[in-house]
Amino acid sequence: MVPESQTPEVNSVQVPLGERSYRIEIRTGILGSVASLIRDAVGDLSHVVVVVDASVRDRWGGRIEASLQSAGIRTNWSCVPSGETSKSVEQLSRLWEFLLAAGCDRRTVVVAVGGGVVGDLAGFAAATFARGIRVVQVPTTLLSMVDSSVGGKTGINLPGAKNMVGAFWQPALVVIDTETLETLPDREFHSGLAEVVKYGVIDDPEFFEWLTRHAADLVARRPDALRHAIRSSCESKARVVGEDERETSGRRAILNYGHTFAHAIEATAGYGTLLHGEAVAIGMQMAARLAVDLKRCEPKVHRRQTELLQACQLPTNLATASPDEMLPVMMRDKKVAHGKLRFVLPTAIGHVELVGDIDEAAIRKAIESESRYGVETPAPPSSTG
Repeated sequence: MVPESQTPEVNSVQVPLGERSYRIEIRTGILGSVASLIRDAVGDLSHVVVVVDASVRDRWGGRIEASLQSAGIRTNWSCVPSGETSKSVEQLSRLWEFLLAAGCDRRTVVVAVGGGVVGDLAGFAAATFARGIRVVQVPTTLLSMVDSSVGGKTGINLPGAKNMVGAFWQPALVVIDTETLETLPDREFHSGLAEVVKYGVIDDPEFFEWLTRHAADLVARRPDALRHAIRSSCESKARVVGEDERETSGRRAILNYGHTFAHAIEATAGYGTLLHGEAVAIGMQMAARLAVDLKRCEPKVHRRQTELLQACQLPTNLATASPDEMLPVMMRDKKVAHGKLRFVLPTAIGHVELVGDIDEAAIRKAIESESRYGVETPAPPSSTG
């Protein structure tokens, strides 16, 4: 085996979707080259509309703007308020009107700059304006780098259901610059590590082992460790998306490990109270506990997941989690079939299965087990850009 320090670094990942295939570029200090990357990926374009999270406009927008200007590309900018509440009908409507006023056409490219909120919102606007225009994702949070920017899921929230309205719309390119993580608040950075851990649990046991050895390097934001973790996560997601782009075979459902619980946690706590990754970490714990109780995996799976999540500075339980509040929300989950909840549950580190027809009492027990002795709900974050 080649020592990790001598392993040649790969800077891009290909998402294999035939005519809709695209690259994920992963580097440090790449924003100044974004114009040439966009031209290479999309070819002919009339102009660019940058949809940017307000919290990162000043810090990172300048480099993107300078790159586009030096390339002579006509550009319009639209700022979106930070936070999950911007994934709304109101913000979507405002963005449609902006695209119309900016004179967008089928040769326009929307560039989404920010976290998952902006990526989902701008992606959905691109998917629906003029029956679909191209979008480039430039994620600036760890969570959006490894999850929402890849795979083509776009959408907004309804008051009682997360991501319930949306479309599959693959980006033309994903540009990941790990330098943007330097200024990300600790809580938001740690939140993104939940999705990184998820890939080790659902798909890649060797990556899980790497994470257990390098959790401290990731928490310290070492660029080489970050690039490796992001690339491995994107490779896992690209494999799954390539096999089941539109969730028709059930394969892509494994990406929702922990999310049935997590979305209910977010909804009952109030959107924006918990960061998405924090809710996912707790949801993964509930899913693993349910798997142990159903004897679908050994208790060590839950234990090892707990240890890794805690090493990544993530919460692993929540005192305020309530089965009575969460279950009605969970029944609106997109994985519900014939009125029955279905869960992605681990059988071992690196392998999960979609399981249905689970007794409600077992679900309640799993929620209660991970709320006992749990932490109180954290204070709302100051920014989610």
